[in-house]
Amino acid sequence: MKKIKKPCGFHCVRIRDIGVQIGGQVILEHVSLHLHCGELLAVIGRNGAGKSTLVRAILDDVAHTGSVEFRDTENGGMQKIRIGYVPQSLELEPNTPMDVYDLIASFRYDTPVFLRKRRVCEEIAEALAEFEAEDLIDRRLSSLSGGELQRVLLSLAVMDRPNLLLLDEPLSGIDKNGMDLFYEKADDLRKNYDMAILLISHDLDYVAKYADRVVLMDKTVLAEGSPAEVFSGEAFRHVFGSAGPDAAKGAGSVLARRRARRTPEKEERYEAGYKGRSGKDGLS
Repeated sequence: MKKIKKPCGFHCVRIRDIGVQIGGQVILEHVSLHLHCGELLAVIGRNGAGKSTLVRAILDDVAHTGSVEFRDTENGGMQKIRIGYVPQSLELEPNTPMDVYDLIASFRYDTPVFLRKRRVCEEIAEALAEFEAEDLIDRRLSSLSGGELQRVLLSLAVMDRPNLLLLDEPLSGIDKNGMDLFYEKADDLRKNYDMAILLISHDLDYVAKYADRVVLMDKTVLAEGSPAEVFSGEAFRHVFGSAGPDAAKGAGSVLARRRARRTPEKEERYEAGYKGRSGKDGLS
C-alpha cells in the first residue's frame, strides 16, 4: 500500500447512538463516537463492557440501532465508508495448507489463488513490506507466530486504504517486542495515512503513549478525553479501582512486563488466572 497523502483533517467518522440487545439483554446503549482522520482513539473497559460488540456493530456483524457515517467535509456530502479490520485472533486448523499469499489473494483479488500472477505477487509483497512481513508471503498460516500473523492481518486490512481501521484487541499472546512493533506501525498509520483508527485495548501503558483520545466504556460511554484526563477521572477509578493516572500506567506496565515473560502457550492460562484473581470485572 503506497502512502497516498497525510491526514487532511477534513474526513470524519461519526458513530451515532449505537445500541445492541441480544436475547433481551442490553449489551450497548447510546454509544456515540466521533473520529477524525489521523487520529487513534482507544476504547478501554472491563470484561463484558461491550467493546468487541461495538466493533461487530460497526461492521454490521450484529443487529443494532444507530448508524455509522463517513463525512468528507472537504468535498461535502456523504460517502460510503471503507473499513479495515484486524480481529483478536484467527482460528486456523493446525495443518491448513493455506499460506499468506493465498489468504490475501483470496480476499483482495478475483484471480484464483493457484494462478499466481506477477502483478498480484508484487502488490501483496509491497503491502506486507509496510509491516516488515514481506518474507512471510510463502509461509503457511499455521506456522506463523502470533506477532507474524497480526502483521499479515494488518497488511491485509489497510490494502484497500480504509477510512476507518478497527483493531479489536489484536495483541493477545504477543511478546513485548511484537507489541512494540505493532504500536509503532499503528502510530505510523495514524501519522502518515488518511485514516482514523479505533483500537480496543487493555494495554494501558501503550494506550497512554500512543492514543490521541481514550473512551472508557461499560455498555455506554462513561468517560472520554485524553489518556491523562480519562485515567485520572472518577469513572476510571470506579471501573478499575485505581487511585489515578500513575496507578493506571503502573497497572499497564505490570501487565506488559508479565506478557513479555510469557509464551503464547501460557497466555490463555494466565488470562484465566488473572481474571480469577481480579473477579469477573478484570481488565479486558
